Parts: sequence; C-alpha cells; structure tokens
Amino acid sequence: MIIKSIAIWMSILLAGAIWARADEIPARFNLDRYQAMMDRSPFAVATAVALPAATPDFAKDLYVANAAKSSDGDMVTLASSTDKNFKKYLSTKQAEDGYSIANIEWSDRVGATKVTISKDGKFATLTFNQALLSQSTPGVQPPPAPSNSVQTTFPKPAPIPSLPTPPPRVRGVIQRNPAEGVAPVPRPLDNPDN
Repeated sequence: MIIKSIAIWMSILLAGAIWARADEIPARFNLDRYQAMMDRSPFAVATAVALPAATPDFAKDLYVANAAKSSDGDMVTLASSTDKNFKKYLSTKQAEDGYSIANIEWSDRVGATKVTISKDGKFATLTFNQALLSQSTPGVQPPPAPSNSVQTTFPKPAPIPSLPTPPPRVRGVIQRNPAEGVAPVPRPLDNPDN
C-alpha cells in the first residue's frame, strides 16, 4: 500500500515537472528542412523517366565474326545474331554496302578485340559474340597467338593404364536351419588334461 502511494506521488511530481517545462520543449521542424537531403539521397527510389521512342540502331544485332591482320589491310567479318544470312566482309581499304571500319582495338586475348564501324555517319563499337565464344566446340583449335608473343607448348600427359576389373566375390548360401539328421561336428579340446 505504501509503495503504491509513493508511485502515485512520483508520477504526479513527474507530470508537474514536464508540464512546467512545456514551454522549453523546442518546436517540431518542418519536413521542408530535410527536402534537399532527401533529393540527393543515394537510398532514394529511382523514378522512371519517359524516354523518347528509340530509332532502330543499325548495329543492334551485329557482332564481329572474324578479325584478321594482313599486309593488304585489316579485315573484319560482321554477322547478325538475328539474321543468319547477314554477312559483311569489311577491310580497312574498302567499304561494303555503306559499312566501313573506323577503328580496330586489337587484343591478345581471344574474343577481346573491339571493332568500331560506321554507316551513314553513325558509329558503333562491336565485339565478338560472347555466347558463341563460351560454347566449346570439339575439334576446333583456338586461333594462333600473334607472332610477337612467346607460345609455350606442353606435352600431352601419358594415358593412365587401366587394369581389368576382377569378378565380384560371391559367398555361398548359409542355411538358417541345417538339414536334420546331420550330427554336429565335435570340437577338439584345447587342453586334453582338464
């Protein structure tokens, strides 16, 4: 009972202290104060921006099928991932059907060469079709390394000899109940003196 009355008096005193200091509590800030921070927040949800209708890109489905260096000029074969009959054979000396080579960035890595082509004043940078490069085709060797690099060849490992598999070991059938009339075999005694 005493504890209950003390708790009531304490709550009354606390409420009085808070009410007396109500004028000292600062006013709440407007949300506009934080607007600049919310506009630049890296955690904000991106809103979709309406883009104008895209014009068809002349090199949208094109990729580099082959690229070669030659004393007569560099040569590139263009192919399309949607039209299997599309092939354009370009060289640095001549264009074909409006397609021409603007630049070639050669790479020693297979499939990393980039070719910049142009058509009607528009430019596009093409690479090899990575989906086709990742497919392993048996019997196809990678292209030879450029002549200025050192190529190391390793001998093929010797085949591992295989031994014939032995036949499985088969155990005879042990009967659960031996045939009746068969006398048990007596066991010899270990020590006949006992």
